[in-house]
Amino acid sequence: MNAVVLTAYVLIWPVLVAATLFVITRGAVREWVAARRSGEDLV
Repeated sequence: MNAVVLTAYVLIWPVLVAATLFVITRGAVREWVAARRSGEDLV
């Protein structure tokens, strides 16, 4: 049981990092598209 818990703990981190990067990227792309539609600069 200890090996299973350790394996799950190690494997969950890439999933959490991927989910976080997905949320950040999705928000940045939405902001970029909104700025492009309104003719404003992103920065």
